[in-house]
Amino acid sequence: MELRHIRYFLAVAEERNVTRAAEKLGIGQPPLSQQIHALESELGVRLFRRTGHGVVLTEAGEAFAIDARRLLTDATHAVKNAQSAGRGETGQLNIGFTGSAAFNPVVPNLIRQFRQSYPGVSLTLTEGNTAQLLAQLNDRRLDVAFVRLGNQSPAGVRFHHIAAEPMKVVLPTTHPLARKRKVRLAALADEPFVLLPRDASPTLHDVIVGACRDAGFDPLLGQQAPQLSSVVNLVAAEFGVSLVPESVCQIHVGGVVYVDTVGKDITIQLAIASRENAMSAKTSNFLAIVQRLSSGPED
Repeated sequence: MELRHIRYFLAVAEERNVTRAAEKLGIGQPPLSQQIHALESELGVRLFRRTGHGVVLTEAGEAFAIDARRLLTDATHAVKNAQSAGRGETGQLNIGFTGSAAFNPVVPNLIRQFRQSYPGVSLTLTEGNTAQLLAQLNDRRLDVAFVRLGNQSPAGVRFHHIAAEPMKVVLPTTHPLARKRKVRLAALADEPFVLLPRDASPTLHDVIVGACRDAGFDPLLGQQAPQLSSVVNLVAAEFGVSLVPESVCQIHVGGVVYVDTVGKDITIQLAIASRENAMSAKTSNFLAIVQRLSSGPED
């Protein structure tokens, strides 16, 4: 039994006339009659009874019609669901992000835009450090990941640049330079720096150490912080000073100030990582929104 046999049967049942049903279906009356007879032979029951004006359903035909309509509806839904999935309009998208990336307003904005454009796609969000996220991306546990882009170039991963974010000095309010609008990084050469471990955030760590070396000194490594928000809290507790992405200034903690640097701009790259090959339609849709928003408003 094929779906066309179901459609033929239902057309005849609705029209109660083989000739009119054939016209509705766009086929000849003899082939339609043959298909109905073939269906009856396959089922082993009569589905229609002839009358002076056409045909009517038998009891077997009435029973068959109930399930036939449901079957045809289910088949139609199956086709639509498959087409929606193929267009990336349904299913699940797994997104990863580093703790520092989460503070950048670009990240929630992109996620919000995607949810509005593709409400049928459910999202799962996973936080981790860059190494963890790239490993999960490689293992297909993640579809995309917001990361701080450094010198990494793992095989099979494509990075989509989003923004270059300025870095700010974070100081305790009791620090002698806390009242300054801008400070020279070299003025912090004798201060302990509160940093994340390099294995947790290699890009952020390397940007800070590199900026200090460009300023003529190697930073004194002080208390390590488990996550970026903890860096600010430890600075407030006067464990030392640090450099953080500008978006971290959203963390309002008493006892700290955020200050610009004098001289060469210190920035850190924010990017989205995705697999280079076998990209799903959902991932392509997400990256298309990234591209659109990164390009700015159309003229």
